[in-house]
Parts: sequence; C-alpha cells; structure tokens
Amino acid sequence: MVYVVTDACVDVQDRSCVEECPVDCIYEGDRMMYIHPDECVDCGRCEPACPVMSIFHEEDLPAEATRFAEINAEFFADLGSPGGARKVGRTGSDHPAAVPPGGGS
Repeated sequence: MVYVVTDACVDVQDRSCVEECPVDCIYEGDRMMYIHPDECVDCGRCEPACPVMSIFHEEDLPAEATRFAEINAEFFADLGSPGGARKVGRTGSDHPAAVPPGGGS
C-alpha cells in the first residue's frame, strides 16, 4: 500500500482526491473513500488535494491512524481489483472498523 485514507474522511467524501488521481484507484464507500493498495502508483497527487488532510503516505501515518493501512487493504477483499473506481461507482458499504456505527451527515 502506498497512500491511505484515514477517518478524517468519514462523512466528508469531498472527492477532490478522486479528481487528482491519474489511475482511478480511489474508491467510494458509503461514508468514506478508500485507496486500492494494488492500483495506487505512489504519485502523491491525492494527498495535497484532500481538504481535511485524511490521506497519508503509509510511512507517514500518524500513530493513531496506522490501523487504516490495513482497513484500506481489507476493504477490497470482496471487491477485488476491478481496475478503476469509475467502473464500480459508489460501493454502498464501508469497512466495519473504519466508520463509527450509526448515521452520517
């Protein structure tokens, strides 16, 4: 995994990162975005585009957010590697450990 989306994205989903991603590897869950670990090419364009500073290079994850490297990877266990988020659209689900239970905004 190269870049990782953390919990600051929950219920924000600004999508600025998606517009910057040249390989379409940022997928939309129900309440947050996820970066596909096998599709990301480590370009770094998503990180400065995020208005809530939710995206970090895996090596720069804050200590309290390190679990999100695994969460981002596990999100794709059932989805696999479809080769682009636009093909999939909004998935309608999230990793259970990524978002707090209950509503949204």
